[in-house]
Amino acid sequence: MTRQVAVVGGGWSGLAAALEAAALGAQVTLFDMAPRLGGRARSLGDGPEALDNGQHILIGAYTSCLALMRRVGVDPVQALLRTPLRLRYPDRDTLTLPGGPPWLAFTRGVLGCSAWSWPDRLRFLMVSSRWMATGFRCRPSLSVAALCGDLPDAIRRDLIEPLCVAALNTPAPQASAQVFLRVLKDALFSGPGSADLLLPRAGLSALLPEPARAALLRHGAQIRTARVQALRQAGDRWQIEAGDDAWTGDAVVLATTSVEAARLTRDLAPAWSTQTAAFEFQPIITVYLESEGSALPAPMVALRETAEAPAQFAFDLGQLAQRPGLFSFVISGAAPWVERGLDATAEATLAQAIQTLPWRTPPRIHRVLSEKRATFACTPGLLRPSAALLPGLVAAGDYLAGPYPATLEGAVRSGLAAAHSVMRHNSPATGH
Repeated sequence: MTRQVAVVGGGWSGLAAALEAAALGAQVTLFDMAPRLGGRARSLGDGPEALDNGQHILIGAYTSCLALMRRVGVDPVQALLRTPLRLRYPDRDTLTLPGGPPWLAFTRGVLGCSAWSWPDRLRFLMVSSRWMATGFRCRPSLSVAALCGDLPDAIRRDLIEPLCVAALNTPAPQASAQVFLRVLKDALFSGPGSADLLLPRAGLSALLPEPARAALLRHGAQIRTARVQALRQAGDRWQIEAGDDAWTGDAVVLATTSVEAARLTRDLAPAWSTQTAAFEFQPIITVYLESEGSALPAPMVALRETAEAPAQFAFDLGQLAQRPGLFSFVISGAAPWVERGLDATAEATLAQAIQTLPWRTPPRIHRVLSEKRATFACTPGLLRPSAALLPGLVAAGDYLAGPYPATLEGAVRSGLAAAHSVMRHNSPATGH
């Protein structure tokens, strides 16, 4: 008998869950409150004026994301600009990783970084060798700043701090060293090409959400645009109320934001709901600037963040085959700038851009986008909820227990695992 599965939430974790459940033979119904799928990684608007709600970067280690893209007919070779990891600042290059076996490539990259002194390079290799010897593990209570306290200032400033805020969206003094080490392990040392940067050549919606929607419809899935108001258990069946819409079936994947998941499970699983509702969040602000005829020194340029210069990275959308003359400046861990206001943030970013980068024509502000709950704050010792809830009810999302921070890869892996879980007829309860 065909298993009836609902997926609540159409972000990347929900899309992964829906596609996997459909491939496993389920009749899938996907609920999402937004008319455009993709969650926090989608395009806003239509046609040539569409902008992504933040600049997302994939890396070579994101094997589940890349496989899911291929499944829905997207060729990552064409859709993504793949380059070796290279942190290029406006005034100089820092670490660039060559090809080859991971540890050898890393060693060659560090030794070849002329921006750092020889004592700094050797010190970095010694410390990173110690991380490798311990299996890239540390005390859960340790912050990234504490973990890297004995590294040279240049290494922390040029490499550790920007990588930390880019990967965890949490500043190094508040960020989990345990999660950061796992990111370094998988990105830098899990295999050739794992650290490669994959920059989208198209809008985020074209990268996965739109092809995934088409693939789901081909599988016979139903896609309903509605906010789920209530989720109930009726014997061994599940019921969903979404405005005037209703659904009854065998299992539910709860792939919403943590805030929505906590609301929907308040009565079903109170302890899980309370833990899920306790997250603190970190925002991301993206400032789009336009300047006709201009180009950055590279498709992605690292910037030096200060108290008055907010952006950590800038992207040239013209070099990414999108819109010549349009540039996105990304501010991760942006809580202080949210407090100052988006207008002040945009003006500070514009001033930073004018001061640090070459322009053929004066840049001007095009648009400012803010995700106030872009990711959870990835802090030391953070206890994250499990995916299992009740028989036939499983959560999916980048906030759930696991080794990764809030990334697209974490979301996709969670969605795939949730689909396999609900396709088992007797999903184990967790005691919540």
